[in-house]
Amino acid sequence: MRGGGNVVAAAAAVTGKNGGDGSGAAAVEAAGHDESSQRMARYRYKTSAARGRQPASLLATNFTKDNDDTFLSRLKHIYKSKLLPLENKYLFHEFHLPPLTDQDFDAKPMVLFVGQYSTGKTSMIKYLIEKDYPGIRIGPEPTTDKFMVVMGGDNEQSIPGNALVADPARHFCDLSRFGNKFLKKLSCGIVNAPLLKSITLVDTPGILSGEKQRAQRDYNFNDTLNWFAERSDMIVLTFDANKLDISDELKAAIDVLKDHDSKLRIILNKADTIDARELLRVHGALMWALGKTINCPEVPRVYVGSFWDQPYKNDVNRIMFNEEENDLFQDMKSLPRNSVISKLNHIGKRANTAIVHAYIMSELKSRLPLLSRIINKTNHQNELINNLENVFIDIQNKYKTLSVGDFPEVENMKEILKGKDFSTFNSLDEKLINRATNLMDGFSMEMTKNEVEVQSNIIPNISTPFNSKAEGIDEGKFDQRWIVEYYREPFDNIFNNLETNDGKVVRTAAKEEFLKSKLPNSVLSKIWKLADQDGDGLLDSDEFALAMYLIKIKLEGSELPETLPKHLIPPSKTNSSLNIVS
Repeated sequence: MRGGGNVVAAAAAVTGKNGGDGSGAAAVEAAGHDESSQRMARYRYKTSAARGRQPASLLATNFTKDNDDTFLSRLKHIYKSKLLPLENKYLFHEFHLPPLTDQDFDAKPMVLFVGQYSTGKTSMIKYLIEKDYPGIRIGPEPTTDKFMVVMGGDNEQSIPGNALVADPARHFCDLSRFGNKFLKKLSCGIVNAPLLKSITLVDTPGILSGEKQRAQRDYNFNDTLNWFAERSDMIVLTFDANKLDISDELKAAIDVLKDHDSKLRIILNKADTIDARELLRVHGALMWALGKTINCPEVPRVYVGSFWDQPYKNDVNRIMFNEEENDLFQDMKSLPRNSVISKLNHIGKRANTAIVHAYIMSELKSRLPLLSRIINKTNHQNELINNLENVFIDIQNKYKTLSVGDFPEVENMKEILKGKDFSTFNSLDEKLINRATNLMDGFSMEMTKNEVEVQSNIIPNISTPFNSKAEGIDEGKFDQRWIVEYYREPFDNIFNNLETNDGKVVRTAAKEEFLKSKLPNSVLSKIWKLADQDGDGLLDSDEFALAMYLIKIKLEGSELPETLPKHLIPPSKTNSSLNIVS
């Protein structure tokens, strides 16, 4: 961000809590003592106010902290000064990805929904934002025939594709390279919804079955899908529990998405429409099919449930459905908080690819004899292209620090190289390579913290009886009665049969009883500390019952808390401040 730290502070103040023109101008005055920075900040503030919208460079302040904004400005500078020169010199943008813009850095986290038609993608988006969005269509037939970007805003409206890519304040300008036929199938819905203040959602056309249907598309679906996948923070791939067939187009789409496997979340939707036994069979079939399609050694996690706001048709697995939904949505909720880390990771990955690309370009130039650059150049180039696999191997052997995983797909590289003149490629510039290799020198991970509150009734920030697990350490959280009372009769019988002194069990007797659980001493020691609410090193009947209850839930597979939750404190100890989580 141009204008330095003072401008960043001014920008944050302009778009902060105070809002209005007077407070914004006051914030500019307070931004710093450097007069030129203040003039620049005032100019940007006034011109943006005159246009009726915020400048593009201030968009990030809508959902990030000031220190995060500073980090993003540094990250932009690092990219432009260290990585972009390398990309430009070795034609990286012609072979791989377009250059990053300020809008790419400032963009909110994006979630991409992909799947065959009628798998519930659009219904899931509606469920998340709790309302319809402009252009929504839901039905059993292929209804979503566009890439639909759903963004937050005060004034709800629909923006056609050509207008969307023409807006320099948004990070979709590069989509114009896919042509008008694609832009006719691109739309943006602006919706005033709490969740969309911190996350952008993208619905995709339902993937069809068979080669015939794929041929009907007027644009390259996989290329556009890859564009969105590259820029997304999460990719939700949906399957219908009633139809698991993986069509040719879906397989091709998965081939695109598996390059972004760390972002991929697989959903088995509409699981409430089949019984428990059938669900087990369907889940196994999906895992088998995905194993063959994705070709990864680790089985991906599949979230099972019914992700919309309608009643369950079969609620035998209701608890599991709720837990799966909560896990997925909490993962989604963490995206804004981790957005800076995600951008940092993307820059690092991009740098590795750009460095390998530079070695490939320089190697191809060096293997083109000087005379052949004038005579029989085409034949020599074709020979190098046909032998590209061996060129890659030679580069890997020569530069041991390069990772095989950072090399491009050979056949795709061959196709692009056919239209290039190798004599125009640049020789290796070690200085640029070193700058890109040491991209993040001097950066601290503490700078990437970004505490963002995601507002949504579907992904609540507060605990209710419906979004808390009513088992293990959370059991009894919303009960008026102490949960241990329901289980304490056998615990009291044990206590009454043990040696006691002044109403408290003798330590050696309690130890003997606890050791019967076969839990490690370290775990039993933790349980003792949690149960000993008055801190006297002894356990009365309530504390003993609490300790036995903690042993019980630990043996059932629950994790023990670091401090005792409020609902587990014995009523007789409620005035104690020891080991209490307020």
